[in-house]
Amino acid sequence: MREWSKTWKASKQPGKQRKYRKNAPLHIKRKFLAVNLTKELQKKYRRRSALVRKGDKVKILRGENKKKTGKVLKVDTTKGKVFVEGIEQVRKDGTRTQRSLEPSKIQIIELELNDQKRKNALEKSGGVK
Repeated sequence: MREWSKTWKASKQPGKQRKYRKNAPLHIKRKFLAVNLTKELQKKYRRRSALVRKGDKVKILRGENKKKTGKVLKVDTTKGKVFVEGIEQVRKDGTRTQRSLEPSKIQIIELELNDQKRKNALEKSGGVK
C-alpha cells in the first residue's frame, strides 16, 4: 500500500479524504493551517485567510472558549493544531495544560509581521504597502 497520493484529494470517499489529510507530508499539512482573517484584515490585505503563526493574535469562534482572544503560543504542524495563550484545561490531578484548537475554529485578529518574507507575501497579494 502506498503511503500518500495526491489523487486522494479528489476522492468523494470520506475515508480517503481523511487518509489524505493524515498521511500527507509536512509541506502539504502546513497548508491545512490557514485561518480566516477578520473583515478589516481581509479588506487591508485583499485575501480571506493566512497561515497561522506563533505570535499572531487570534479570536476563538467555537467551543467553550468562544469569544476569547489570545496570542498563538505554538503551532503543531504534524497534528494540525494551534495552542493559544490563556486557553487551558484542567486535568483530574489538578494540573493545567495547554488546550489544542483546530485552525478552522479560530480567526486572526492581528498578524505578526516581524518576518519580512511574510510581510512581502501579504503585500504581493495586493495588500497595503
